[in-house]
Amino acid sequence: MTTENAYSLPASSASSLGAPQPRYMQLAKTLLNEIEGGKYPVGSQLPTELELCEQFGVSRATAREALRRLVQLGLVVRQPRVGTTVKATKADAGGYRQNVADVSDLYQYATDTTLVIESSETVLIADEQAQRLEANAGETWLHLRGRRHAAAQALPICTTELWLHPAFRAIRGMMGPLKGAVHAAIEQQFGERVAVVEQEIRAVSLTREQAAMLQAAPRSPALWVCRRYRNRHGQLVEMSESTHPADRFSYNTQLRREWEAGGR
Repeated sequence: MTTENAYSLPASSASSLGAPQPRYMQLAKTLLNEIEGGKYPVGSQLPTELELCEQFGVSRATAREALRRLVQLGLVVRQPRVGTTVKATKADAGGYRQNVADVSDLYQYATDTTLVIESSETVLIADEQAQRLEANAGETWLHLRGRRHAAAQALPICTTELWLHPAFRAIRGMMGPLKGAVHAAIEQQFGERVAVVEQEIRAVSLTREQAAMLQAAPRSPALWVCRRYRNRHGQLVEMSESTHPADRFSYNTQLRREWEAGGR
């Protein structure tokens, strides 16, 4: 199964955050200037999300998005229970960052394949899950598990786990074969619009459980794809994690250069 996505080249610190921008971009620009100006040297900690909310009068989603932007520029690293640590004083002009250019690309992927939901349960979120889901311990999220199939392949192309925000835990039709995207069903049934999709891709090895579900060899190479679906306020609506055996899935990308590195 092949999907397409778009990439863009991060701008230099002079051009990526300079024009009139949303609040999170303005906050990111301020923090970037303070890092470059020496207020936060390499190895120091940036203020926490809550501290940034207090200092700048912004929402936590705005603070989180600003810090995420700095991570993309290669300036900071974020670690659970450690915080946001400065790792460089200049933005990385040579690296690429992934953007979801059009959410409709994911609708097409869901249409071309079939996700068979095999289990559905409401889960009480524990402390260790809360940070990953940007949730509070004690919330009840809908947890779905299944396998995705492509018409041209006899074996499933991946295992998939989905986590749905408590506001959507009563979603209908989430068992058996699904022809269409889960986030599309959320939009249709609840009127919530997905505005941004963040994607993370990582090389992994299949666990024994995953290998059994996929009829593959344990510890064989695989591609792990995590997608976070957010509404226009930056709030997490759905998170999906799919693990694909390496020989059953490829991911093609289109590279588009939006800025000149170091340009004015």
